Amino acid sequence: MSLFERYLSIWVFLCIIAGIALGHWFPAAFQVLGTLEIANVNLPVAILVWLMILPMLLKIDFGAIQEVRKHTRGIALTLFVNWAVKPFSMALLGWLFIRVLFADWLPADQIDSYIAGLIILAAAPCTAMVFVWSNLTNGHPGFTLTQVALNDVIMVFAFAPIVALLLGIASITVPWDTLVLSVVLYIVLPVIIATLWRRGILSKENGAAQLARLLHILQPLSLLALLTTLVMLFGFQGKQIIAQPLIILLLAIPILVQVYFNSGLAYLLGRRLGVDHSVAAPAALIGASNFFELAVATAISLYGLNSGAALATVVGVLVEVPVMLSVVRIVNVTKPWYQQAANSSA
Repeated sequence: MSLFERYLSIWVFLCIIAGIALGHWFPAAFQVLGTLEIANVNLPVAILVWLMILPMLLKIDFGAIQEVRKHTRGIALTLFVNWAVKPFSMALLGWLFIRVLFADWLPADQIDSYIAGLIILAAAPCTAMVFVWSNLTNGHPGFTLTQVALNDVIMVFAFAPIVALLLGIASITVPWDTLVLSVVLYIVLPVIIATLWRRGILSKENGAAQLARLLHILQPLSLLALLTTLVMLFGFQGKQIIAQPLIILLLAIPILVQVYFNSGLAYLLGRRLGVDHSVAAPAALIGASNFFELAVATAISLYGLNSGAALATVVGVLVEVPVMLSVVRIVNVTKPWYQQAANSSA
């Protein structure tokens, strides 16, 4: 285990502090980085995401991806949590925390907007970062890729109706440019590049050994990109976090509950169904994480840049990385407990 992996929780904490401090001290620099985007997809962050997911994709033997058919229970489990539980549980949590428990501490005119932002966030399953979380849990790479691709297809048809239903809106304007660009940028292109790159390496003499050496080199680079992304995400919002820390904290609480509830539900159901840990781990992570680029773009298009909905989705961005890393930690630590059930039912 590398130095980064061994002390990852410490690096994450330090990067959060560094990001907030840098964003507060050098807001102009982060504003410039924030403007480097196409269709609400930030290009510097996109480059870092590529550095994170390419090592994962290079591990995938695309010729053997048909083996995913053995994991239909894992796929069904993730689809159930993502589309039948997650958006509706967040609607309930948003009502409970924002409208009932925290109403006295939040601006009254933004209550509905905050809840809308939380619902939008939950209705968009994660695309790119799932590869990172799956890699950190030794998840089945073929399953992860297949599940993410399937979610992207479903999202094209289900995202708008679910959001419209839960928000009580007759119709919503989906930022299709953000959705399409993100899928192409984070799925289609990296898969093509990784496939050609892997095939080129394995076609050489001692190709397997060369691929192993390359992955060994890329792994710490991938984690460094993850930590840099964390600095940037918190840097973008550093000024806002310091200006209104209480609102940020209160909005983060239902998001935290939602992440742990959905990941725990998927993980426990996987154990009950006898799903292999290499499938249950990414299933839990896919079931809990969010497609924050799409969520932020949708909130801005519906409610405006300075709305409570936009702020709620941004809080989701800030919470995403550290919280998902904690879920990764839980999944890894409980692996022996999980496998005991699998062995006893075998």
